[in-house]
Amino acid sequence: MNSTKDLVLYQRNKSYIPRIAAVHDLCGYGKCSLGVAIPVLSAAGCDVCPVPTSLFSAHTRFPVFHMHDTTSMLEPYLDAWVAEGIELDAIYSGFLGAAEQVGAIKRLYREHPQALRIVDPVMGDGGKKYLTYTDELCAAMGELVDGADVLTPNLTEASIITGIPYEGQDVSEDYVRKMLDMLVERGAKTVVIKGIVHEGEQVIRNYVGGRDLAFEEVSSELLPYMLHGTGDLYASALLAAVMAGRSLYDAVDFAGTFVRDAMRVTCLQPDFEVRGVSFESKLGEVAALLA
Repeated sequence: MNSTKDLVLYQRNKSYIPRIAAVHDLCGYGKCSLGVAIPVLSAAGCDVCPVPTSLFSAHTRFPVFHMHDTTSMLEPYLDAWVAEGIELDAIYSGFLGAAEQVGAIKRLYREHPQALRIVDPVMGDGGKKYLTYTDELCAAMGELVDGADVLTPNLTEASIITGIPYEGQDVSEDYVRKMLDMLVERGAKTVVIKGIVHEGEQVIRNYVGGRDLAFEEVSSELLPYMLHGTGDLYASALLAAVMAGRSLYDAVDFAGTFVRDAMRVTCLQPDFEVRGVSFESKLGEVAALLA
């Protein structure tokens, strides 16, 4: 078995600016999704091209929010990209507004077969689906597992995709390994399962593995509060490190550290429980990946 410490998914030419399609929603208030992906990946020297899957006034943990589904615009939007001859180095998908939007991602895959496929299967947390997610949308999201170069589910999302019952965050390595192996069997090349926490410990564990790769743990400090948007920040930071030429293991380690550092800043802000994770003052850590 090879180690993910030796797996480099992208060879970075320091003079070249890689281009990434970020297929996510755009949220007006409450930092998440494109509001996170664009600055984090830009700090890593990437050209981020948004493909907005929906528009939100605020994220879905607010009791009142307005959502606009952008499904009807995606085909002409991507038609215009074809007309312009846009080339992509990576396709990074997250929150979707409708099951039909999976077709737009698959279209990008067909039109850019050499691009890395990074799938953050945003569907829920804490054992529950997000309010806007239907069974149809979850099933369609599961189709993106096949061929994903990096798949980054939390335990809830891995449970939805695999059908393995959700048992909370305090689960065994064998439980996580079973999930990871099933996701690899469904076609994912590498998988990062996030958010394993054992009772009484101040450690959050993430596990990474894949085809012909060792099953490895990467841990970081667990802080005593939860924030919205940390999953988006984690996946974006992980991809930033990958596009900077770091190994997958190092990218997973960097993402955990970066999220922890941003959370420490966030708790000093007013209304920090709902406003989203405050990462802006830590973007220098992302830029340093290119040093």
